[in-house]
Amino acid sequence: MRAGSTASSGCRGIAASAAAIAFLSAALLLATGGTSHAALQETPSLAAEVAQGALPPVTDRIPREPALAELETIGRPGGTLHMLMASPKDTRMMVVYGYARLVAYTPALALVPDMLEAVDVAEGRSFTLHLRAGHKWSDGKPFTSEDFRYWFEDVAQNPELTPSGLPMALLPNGEPPQFTVLDERTVRYSWSQPNPLFLPALAGADPLFIYCPAHYLKQFHKKYADQEALTALIKAASARNWSALHNKMDAMYRNDNPDMPSLEPWVLKTRPPADRIVFERNPYYYRVDGAGHQLPYIDRVVFSIASSKIIPAKTGAGESDLQARYLSFDDYTFLKAGEEANAYKVRLWRTGPGSQLALYPNLNVDDEVWRGLLRDVRFRRALSLATDRHEINQVIYFGLALEGQNTVLPESPLYRPEYRSAWAGYDIDEANRLLDLIGLKLGSDGVRQLPDGRPADIVVEDSGESTEKSDVLELVRDSWRKIGIRLFSRPMQLTLFRRRVFSGQTLMSIDKGIENGLATADMSPSEFAPTAQEQLEWPKWGQYMETKGKAGEAPDLPQATQLKHLYKEWLADSGSDDHARIWHEMLRIWAEEVYSIGTVAGVQQPVVVSARLRNVPSDGVYNWDPGAHFGIYKPDGFWFDQTAAPAASAELASPAQ
Repeated sequence: MRAGSTASSGCRGIAASAAAIAFLSAALLLATGGTSHAALQETPSLAAEVAQGALPPVTDRIPREPALAELETIGRPGGTLHMLMASPKDTRMMVVYGYARLVAYTPALALVPDMLEAVDVAEGRSFTLHLRAGHKWSDGKPFTSEDFRYWFEDVAQNPELTPSGLPMALLPNGEPPQFTVLDERTVRYSWSQPNPLFLPALAGADPLFIYCPAHYLKQFHKKYADQEALTALIKAASARNWSALHNKMDAMYRNDNPDMPSLEPWVLKTRPPADRIVFERNPYYYRVDGAGHQLPYIDRVVFSIASSKIIPAKTGAGESDLQARYLSFDDYTFLKAGEEANAYKVRLWRTGPGSQLALYPNLNVDDEVWRGLLRDVRFRRALSLATDRHEINQVIYFGLALEGQNTVLPESPLYRPEYRSAWAGYDIDEANRLLDLIGLKLGSDGVRQLPDGRPADIVVEDSGESTEKSDVLELVRDSWRKIGIRLFSRPMQLTLFRRRVFSGQTLMSIDKGIENGLATADMSPSEFAPTAQEQLEWPKWGQYMETKGKAGEAPDLPQATQLKHLYKEWLADSGSDDHARIWHEMLRIWAEEVYSIGTVAGVQQPVVVSARLRNVPSDGVYNWDPGAHFGIYKPDGFWFDQTAAPAASAELASPAQ
């Protein structure tokens, strides 16, 4: 097992449930038998505080059985990691990169206990979580079952704090969990049916936080706080009421409240907004290496805020020690040229989306004529056949990408070539034939006409200007013109873009393909069914399911309804064989119905790494979920080698795990 696996008693009681929750095979949650790290060593940067009595010694700061990191190389503590970000809101990226989770993915996409000492799973529907004895928040207060109880009872089920109620991952088929506190270190969540969403949600890039620092947040909760003191806090924060204040201070993912205790490897020290945001090591972090060093190795992480447009140039000038965010494949040649002069190495990691960019016809568009046309599978197939993916690949991606539809990648065990090739060949004659069958006649200007006489002009909207998007759309515009369809593009601000899509004003949009092209049968197929409002192809149908029928519209196309039912069937089934069968049926429907028009996938992501930074993989996958970008490779184990010359260290940099 690698960094992130438990180093103590493991996942007890799993034998009876292995079949029921096959996506967590016995190997995933069985732990090694006892901690094998060396005698603990005090972190040099904390030694002075320990000597002064401001901090307890390391033996009193870490859990009794800490998590043991498995690293390619044992490092040395110290140093500051510099990164570039485009917004103070990017403080949340330290939660993503830090990747401290109750359970976590390994690079092989196995789920293992991380912060937890163990997880007991029974029949895929009962999950007993065991905390590590002596685990503490960054302020030294104990991390206990009270932090779970407070979140579940006083936050998630308080309508003033959480009007939407419990998150979907806790509501398989609408059923809330039975939550039980067994003792100070043990809690249980159980349902009457399997819940395959639960553990993956805990391991996500934007994780399901089922705990929070109760000892800190209770001062903002009307149930626990002194009313006079709470009123003063509300006034000082200029908050509307106690619930607004509580939600402002409860920043587990936003990570913008430096006063809030954390379990992450690095803790925010700067109050945003600021041009320079500092994170310092968590002195109570729960992981150690085999030599007895408490992780993280790196003392500080500093985000320098700059315009996203100049981040590639600043990275090329050597201003970042680890950078992938705000870089694209277009930057590779420029970045490569600066390697020697600025002591960094450019690596190309694979990406995980099902398509680098995909076009999304909005089946919920409010224009009745267009809605009828977009819901005709022949029209969607014609547009796909008229998209020259080979040209896109050659012109924009130097022929290095994988052409085809927006679906799972060859690295996924669910991959079948026919899913990617369905209606993806460039065939102008067949596309024209389909449009003729629909009855879209060509006008004298060569543009097809809608049934009401309007020209078949498609406006493709997207969230902000992007050279990559505009280049792809320019090529699509040329090829669609050959079938009598005119394409226009309209970039706009993200908030406006979402509002237009959700309300049905957007006819078609362009965005990244499905997030998880690396899926296994026991990962959720929710992206392939109407499950969320943010799905650009059917936002109102997704909203209907997301709000449990309170908003949006129920799906009224047979195939979309079938996808919804198949997804619910996947939720109810517990075995991998059943999950795989359902996945393949959903992927088949998705491919045949062409709900999105994929372009190319597997576009490589430049990752710039300081020549002195160790344990960063030479060959990695840059993916949001699963993956958390750098998170899956555990940056708490990255370290600066101050002994090697820059050029030599770049060549000798070890691949991680």
